[in-house]
Amino acid sequence: MTSIEFAKKIRLTALEMAYTAKSSHVGGILSVADIVAVLYHDIARYNVHNPRDEERDRIVLSKGHCCAAVYAALAGCGFFPSDELKTFGQNGSRFSCHISHKVPGVELSSGSLGHGAAVACGMALNGKRKHKDYRVFAILGDGECNEGSIWEMVMFAGQNHLDNFTVVIDANKMQAMGNTRDIMDLEPMAEKWRAFGWHASDVEDGHDHEQLRKAFWEESGGRPKVIIAHTIKGHGVSFMENDLWWHYQIPYGDYYTKAVEELGGNQ
Repeated sequence: MTSIEFAKKIRLTALEMAYTAKSSHVGGILSVADIVAVLYHDIARYNVHNPRDEERDRIVLSKGHCCAAVYAALAGCGFFPSDELKTFGQNGSRFSCHISHKVPGVELSSGSLGHGAAVACGMALNGKRKHKDYRVFAILGDGECNEGSIWEMVMFAGQNHLDNFTVVIDANKMQAMGNTRDIMDLEPMAEKWRAFGWHASDVEDGHDHEQLRKAFWEESGGRPKVIIAHTIKGHGVSFMENDLWWHYQIPYGDYYTKAVEELGGNQ
């Protein structure tokens, strides 16, 4: 399976999970799916037989509301049987609608924006102090970068030269209440991170797997790395793309059927 095929599987699985659980955040799930696919397929080191292997890379989904994409990826990698995802969002299920550390392969429960990125930074610092060679990856949303704790983390990681730490920003230009530029314009984003000692890469098309791989593989020159992946909210489904409604809307009825069709689920 290629990373592109893996991303397609993630999208379709996550969409089915949202449909079954009557859950939202589909727009962000679809925008982050390619980042998640490339990270798990081509970049990160992990052990499905021992998810707590001390030498594993750590992946933290700081935008925890888009957990369905990561759950789908973990199932696809073999951390647990895919059938377990049918319990997503149900009472008593470990597959909660914000990511849960109770799921094998998940490092941290998150949902309070900014929290996951800060903890991931601490994981990277711990690795440095213990002379471990594992890497830490944190996936953020661009709207999440409004949080003050993000910038405390940015300053701290730069000050401590955490070159084992990579942040990926799913920059889909939208957040819960509107366009990011209208709510809190953080552009030029890359220059801000560079000012605090980070190596910053702008990925023009955050759905292009080759561009993403190149950014992950770039040398950071002893600095922490941020990859700003410019994505489209609702990517792959025409009526969901760049539509804030799909931050909240549940995919039901014809919406679900049409989305599955456009994502190639009937092929």
